[in-house]
Amino acid sequence: MRRTAICTAALLAASAATAEPVEPTSVSYGEYGAVETSLSGNPGDPDRGREVFSTKSMGNCVSCHQVSGLDVPFQGEVGPMLDFVGEYRTPAELRGIVANAKNTFPETVMPSFYKTTGFIRPGDGFTGKAAEEPLPPLLSAQEIEDLVAFLMTLKDT
Repeated sequence: MRRTAICTAALLAASAATAEPVEPTSVSYGEYGAVETSLSGNPGDPDRGREVFSTKSMGNCVSCHQVSGLDVPFQGEVGPMLDFVGEYRTPAELRGIVANAKNTFPETVMPSFYKTTGFIRPGDGFTGKAAEEPLPPLLSAQEIEDLVAFLMTLKDT
């Protein structure tokens, strides 16, 4: 019995490590924009999510949002403060907001981090020409899962 449990655990771990991410055009959004299933098929890493949140060349979330306990200078004031977001939002809600916030907040200026088509006027670098779709998403499926894991740690405990 013990041998079977060990083999089953090893198979589950191997299949999780090779999970295929959900393509940006295949994401299933709920009525209010929540995304119930993982985009990567793997759990998020809150430490890597903190890096995505605070690194300007990655998520750049810190340019618009503040987190009091984060030691990053020049945090933004455009979006809401996220100090306790893990208490009032579910992982599904946060995943949906990060992937495409316009499904939850139609008038938001927050970028869609997991979108590849349907843009209004994306530019092609500094050429002055329109970019051709599909464009790559701003964040990978795993980076979004990592970011959601980090945001879920932001609680009043």
